[in-house]
Amino acid sequence: MRENEHIECWLTDMDGVLVHENQAIPGAAELIERWVATSKRFLVLTNNSIYTPRDLAARLKASGLEIPEENLWTSALATAQFLRDQLPGGRAYVIGEAGLTTALHEAGFVLTDTNPDYVVLGETRTYSFEAITKAVRLILDGARFIATNPDVTGPSKEGPLPATGAIAAMITAATSRDPYIVGKPNPMMFRSAMNQIDAHSETTAMIGDRMDTDIIAGMEAGLHTVLVLSGITQPEDIEAFPFRPAQICESVADLIDQV
Repeated sequence: MRENEHIECWLTDMDGVLVHENQAIPGAAELIERWVATSKRFLVLTNNSIYTPRDLAARLKASGLEIPEENLWTSALATAQFLRDQLPGGRAYVIGEAGLTTALHEAGFVLTDTNPDYVVLGETRTYSFEAITKAVRLILDGARFIATNPDVTGPSKEGPLPATGAIAAMITAATSRDPYIVGKPNPMMFRSAMNQIDAHSETTAMIGDRMDTDIIAGMEAGLHTVLVLSGITQPEDIEAFPFRPAQICESVADLIDQV
């Protein structure tokens, strides 16, 4: 196991690692401050494509975390970067919110419902049957199908909401086309994040709370993986998986003195 003092760059999940129900997890603010004070390169990753980095930074500040917007990396940004590399100046029909539409605009894409190269599905709280129908028809007409992330539900105060993965499954059922999914657990998400901060896998760590997304994708991307038990995965769950994180901590508070 690599010693953490030799880790130059840090990637970390957000929900369950730094925040829980809009409250900072104890130790999270101190860890962020430590990274900033020691000039560590780091990115906070989220599969949520709703918010722009600026909006997300404001929401995190309200939770007690001061994270500069340039240190936030969303599945929307990763998707926009992927599509720009695939087809510069392409055309996309987008189902999503400002985080996704802004990222695609800034990547040079034209957003249109006329002869798009791609149908890009992201997170939104207001999925429209009309928009889903349009997406189905465009895909059947030859548009390539992209989804920002595979999460089938998202949290709300009232309980779980259908999310990108659930809507993608509906579109797949209607078109027989599976989307290419950019977000976690696709290691593409981590590689795009590392490119953003000029990081190398040998000296980069990934902190996450889910074995089935954060840890497996971090491992497949060649990173030092740190599982925290402050979110989804609990100690008894670990045995169910055929792989192991490099390090297990109760929470990010345990990492402050190791940075």
